[in-house]
Amino acid sequence: MKISSNKLPAGISLDLDNQWSYMRIHGDEGWEKFPSYLDTFIPHVIKILEDLGIKITFFIVGHDAAIEANHKALRAITEAGHEVGNHSFSHESWLHTLPKEKIAQEIELAESTIEKVTGMKPVGFRGPGFSWNKDVLEVLHDRGYLFDASTLPTWIGPFARQYYFWTSKLSREEKKERGKLFGTFSDGLRRLKPYSWDIGNDKRILEIPVSTMPVFRIPIHLSYLLYISTYSEFLMNLYLGITIILCKLTRMPVSFLLHPLDLIGGDQVPELEFFPGMKVKSDVKVRIFKKVISKLSKHFTLMNMSAYSGEMLTRGTKIRKI
Repeated sequence: MKISSNKLPAGISLDLDNQWSYMRIHGDEGWEKFPSYLDTFIPHVIKILEDLGIKITFFIVGHDAAIEANHKALRAITEAGHEVGNHSFSHESWLHTLPKEKIAQEIELAESTIEKVTGMKPVGFRGPGFSWNKDVLEVLHDRGYLFDASTLPTWIGPFARQYYFWTSKLSREEKKERGKLFGTFSDGLRRLKPYSWDIGNDKRILEIPVSTMPVFRIPIHLSYLLYISTYSEFLMNLYLGITIILCKLTRMPVSFLLHPLDLIGGDQVPELEFFPGMKVKSDVKVRIFKKVISKLSKHFTLMNMSAYSGEMLTRGTKIRKI
């Protein structure tokens, strides 16, 4: 894809977290039965993306690909011309706390299952809950992945973790297990633009941070824009407008993140009404999403994540040691 000289690239991705994973995060009973909305959500989002004329990357949880009832919906993603990525097998947000052997198993099993169902081998990875470490990067490099997209350079992680604990039904042991979720204040110092990790022994892998607002380091993905819109769409548009100006001034390419609950509301999945923003109706979310994408497309060239990675590697990236 040729990039206009006047536009920066923007990689668009969607973490395909399923109903059971949200229930598990919240501490709700019944998640072990793996309730799913994929047969409803995937046709819904594919139609929206078709209307917008864009192709994106879906980061798929391997366990969903292992369930036969989900196969038709998941195949529809690649049949519609979209890309698939690896979002781990079990969607455990504490992936970075596991032994390397277990991390490798999570990545390898998800990869093979996703490829078998969709016909496409993932070349990109995003850790659940933005979890990553050197072991994750080494496994990805050794398996020939093009990029990792797990870092979120923001300082608000500890606040998000406390809000998560406050609103969940987790036991004390479960909270302890998740004690490193969403990172630390120091994550706000991480590089915003894509770069290459130097993981030792001449091994390097491209890192694509989930974009946050330049200077202020606050999240800009659709979940946050929707949350602001519940107070005022004017403020949401102002927030997005400031972000675009700062990105252009700093020449920062954008990695823009979506989640299923950004496009469906409690009217379609009443079991998840406890999540922030789920009281917003699905048609309102779709309208706002189309408005946001329309605005982004005026200033950026929108593409899937592997195309975005190729563009970054062509331009050259800075090297960062672990």
